Amino acid sequence: MFQSRTHNCNELRASNAGEKVTLCGWFENIRKVSKNLGFVVLRDFYGTTQIVIETEEMMNELNGLNTESTIQVTGEVRERSSKNANLPTGDIEVVPEKITVLGKCRYNELPFEINRSKEADENTRLKYRYLDLRNPAVKEKIVLRSRIVSELRSAMENEGFMEITTPILTSSSPEGARDYLVPSRLHPGEFYALPQAPQQFKQILMTAGFDRYFQIAPCFRDEDARADRSPGEFYQLDMEMSFASQEDVFEIIERVLPPVFARHGIYKKASDAPFKRIKYLDALDRYGTDKPDLRIDLISEDVTEVLSGCGFGPFEEGNTIKAVKVTGFEASRKAIDKIMAETEVISGNKACWFKVGENLEFTGGISKFLTERHDRLVEALSLKTGDFVAMAAGKINAARKTAGVLIKLLGAAAEGHMNKESYEFCWIVDFPMYEIGEESGELEFCHNPFSMPQGGLDALKNEDPLKILAYQYDLVCNGVELSSGAVRNHDPEIMIEAFKLVGLGEEDVKKKFPAMYNAFCYGAPPHAGIAPGVDRMIMLIAGEDSIREIIPFPMNKNAQDLMMGAPGEVDKRQLEDVHIAIDIKEDKADG
Repeated sequence: MFQSRTHNCNELRASNAGEKVTLCGWFENIRKVSKNLGFVVLRDFYGTTQIVIETEEMMNELNGLNTESTIQVTGEVRERSSKNANLPTGDIEVVPEKITVLGKCRYNELPFEINRSKEADENTRLKYRYLDLRNPAVKEKIVLRSRIVSELRSAMENEGFMEITTPILTSSSPEGARDYLVPSRLHPGEFYALPQAPQQFKQILMTAGFDRYFQIAPCFRDEDARADRSPGEFYQLDMEMSFASQEDVFEIIERVLPPVFARHGIYKKASDAPFKRIKYLDALDRYGTDKPDLRIDLISEDVTEVLSGCGFGPFEEGNTIKAVKVTGFEASRKAIDKIMAETEVISGNKACWFKVGENLEFTGGISKFLTERHDRLVEALSLKTGDFVAMAAGKINAARKTAGVLIKLLGAAAEGHMNKESYEFCWIVDFPMYEIGEESGELEFCHNPFSMPQGGLDALKNEDPLKILAYQYDLVCNGVELSSGAVRNHDPEIMIEAFKLVGLGEEDVKKKFPAMYNAFCYGAPPHAGIAPGVDRMIMLIAGEDSIREIIPFPMNKNAQDLMMGAPGEVDKRQLEDVHIAIDIKEDKADG
């Protein structure tokens, strides 16, 4: 049966008074005044309309009907005597002559109140996501997502990019995370992998002569959830350009993203082009992180030479000492102790502090250890009365990380040091090509193995690998990494040399990346690209702390789809079709 409607529930106005209309939607609630007078809220995707029940007969139509049933209402529009200025339809109401039940809600109790679903336990919300999405506050984030994705597509097309979809079933590739594997029915013992990114395909498209590619690309990585990362799948604005430099990529992103953030974001200001460029090592030194939040005006300064060996234990010889100066920070001892404790929890390293009082006297915290270095420290940090200084010490990476946490916490706590009403973008550039792996202790790629080393083949053959920089870059907004990108290594000879340094020979490269390597041997154009995360962008634009709020059907923190029951068991025949036998070893710790 086809149900027609003349208007939606957000459409009728005073000018429609006297018209006969038909509305369809969800029976949200009813406020009964008497047995023949009641006020119904009818809700659909677009909004709500008040339905006034004025007869006992019509009241009987709704008696016993559970809320969230779908109904069709046909009746006359009239102007309300008591208007509701908070509703677009608040000037009118509909007096029904006929009510038809279209879809009955068979449960007397709902798992949560629809309009307050965000207050429910997250797993309950995800199990009943179809109810959660009926909440206008939840629904509007998904509508926002749709609008933003549409605008991104239009903006990329206006820049001359062509959208091309790449395969979902492909081969396993080392992208830094675990693959999702799909067993093959036709090729026993062999597996497809879901792509962690369309990296190789988009580079092959450049080699095939497609000058500018983009895609709202699904990516699949078997990694743990975080507030800004959904397990399983995510989407990115994947793009690649032929005959392009790093600056060409920057110019495109700087034209495409700020208008979208400014138009749809909770903050109406976004960085103008060009975005600030910060070298990777400079970012670590000045901000304590490669994801700096430039809304905060605090920086980390190195005072190792000034304070090393001053008598305070953590400032012993060999440790790096970082200081973060905050002007005009008036906080109680309790508030300071809370910041220091939170810093230790986040960074795993203790922080310390002191204040600058009258006549530049150091007070509080570790001030008693600084007496002999007073003048040098005042000069090094340009200290003035009223300044607050927080410090961190340890091995260089630990000191940097702790200083970065201090900047974030103090920037939020100290009045006037954080512009909270804007989106501040920056580029982190000049990443090291290689690093020593924490687990392996061996030389590894630092970022993307397909990146072009600065200095090319000569650098790979003649320089210390740990000093070689790459044409790699990250896009950061408000302390959140939105994307990594690079100028690609399109020369097979340079590629072989780059992989040789991490212990992979020419045959290994050909075996791991046969299509891309062979394609490059047929004359590849220089090319560069980037892939900002769509989910993270929308999370920032919407002002949400959890990425799951802007994904229509997210998994929970344990990578489970509670609504659909995934992952789940399959029957024996399905396993036999793909030549799989399950042999789950019991954990010895469990007996």
